[in-house]
Amino acid sequence: MVRCIRTTGLAVIVTMVAGCAGSGAASQASGGPSAGRANEAAPAVRETAAARPEATSEGAARSSSSSVEGVLAGMSVEEKVGQLFMPVLYGSSATTSSGENQARFGAATPAKVIAKYRPGGVILFPWADNVKSVRQLVALTNGMQKASPGVPLLVGADQENGQISRLAPLVTELPAAKVIGSTGDPSLARRAAKVTGTELRALGVNLDFAPVADVNVNPRNPVIGPRAYGSDPGKVAPMVAAAVRGFHDAGVAATAKHFPGHGDTSVDSHTGLPVIKHSRSQWSKLDAPPFAAAIEADVDAIMSAHVVMPKLDPSGDPATLSKPILTGLLREKLGFEGVVSTDALNMAGVREKYGDGEVAVRAVLAGADLLLMPPDYPKAHGAVLAAVRSGRISGERLDESVRRLLKLKAARGLLTKAPVADPAEAERVLRSAAHRKVASLITSRAR
Repeated sequence: MVRCIRTTGLAVIVTMVAGCAGSGAASQASGGPSAGRANEAAPAVRETAAARPEATSEGAARSSSSSVEGVLAGMSVEEKVGQLFMPVLYGSSATTSSGENQARFGAATPAKVIAKYRPGGVILFPWADNVKSVRQLVALTNGMQKASPGVPLLVGADQENGQISRLAPLVTELPAAKVIGSTGDPSLARRAAKVTGTELRALGVNLDFAPVADVNVNPRNPVIGPRAYGSDPGKVAPMVAAAVRGFHDAGVAATAKHFPGHGDTSVDSHTGLPVIKHSRSQWSKLDAPPFAAAIEADVDAIMSAHVVMPKLDPSGDPATLSKPILTGLLREKLGFEGVVSTDALNMAGVREKYGDGEVAVRAVLAGADLLLMPPDYPKAHGAVLAAVRSGRISGERLDESVRRLLKLKAARGLLTKAPVADPAEAERVLRSAAHRKVASLITSRAR
């Protein structure tokens, strides 16, 4: 097993070559900051700046940064706050009236909710009547994008495959992460993610809340289990990195979850508040490596966990509301510069100590950028807006989050104009013979 060593602020994290920047074709394919550095030691060659790939890349990065700053400068405080939120909207089309939307948002249709609150994104679920057929879902995502003419939406889905497959039965049925992990072959994790990402993109979905980066060390874990690639961080880490690259191959944003690690719990954070007693040293060796590998693979977002780790933060707050964890460990120690998403804010694990408005504010103050599924959207939105206006959340802190979200959108081609999904192309791509062949290959190699 060939390894490389990367020193972070918290420890020396050992990851597979597949998860290390500048380690060959796999790294370059990810499009991360280290892509294109493989030839640094080559003899100097006289060439124009336009002919050099790194110069072109740098120019594109400067152009993207300029575009992000231009969009940010043109946004009102209300529009900036809106970018932080990703709700569930009810209905099978953007113009479908729903009593749920009216009760929850004061607007009947998804299009009207988007026009009223200008959210940064939406997340799709079958129980919200979002997922019925390929053509219906393409029309829904296109219609919601049309309702957001200023800044296109992040359209998210919780499509891990296995037991968490929100877009089944429209998409190819792929094995769960545990099955992929059992093959011992990270290239299969990458191929599976590319299949899923390609199908999501065809449907108009541009962000997947996958892969799971938890190390499932507790056999009694009621919420992770087969959703994880395994129980050995040294084997899970390269799988996670490969999956991130697979999503990027398909042009879809990836989210590693659930930071700082949800693998050693016996309580489901949907219904309670798990406490994990790992020491900082244990966390560094057991929980951190897959997240470090995801960061090396240039993962777009990392989702927080509604778990308490008293040795990482003695306050008793879940990680979603913990500045020492989200800012101290994730940003400052692991060096993550992308989007931090909360796990769903309607889960019991994050609602035990504070009200729904205060939870949203505390999540932003802790370091979160994307507030997922607040149970009382008007209350959460109003609380964050009030905190900004009072100075509790500074204008600078708000801009940090909005800038990260806009950079993610720019990286996936969503900053100023959303791509329009083609229903005929989606029907051709989804559940194709080539995609089903990948699923069969993984199953045949599982141990």
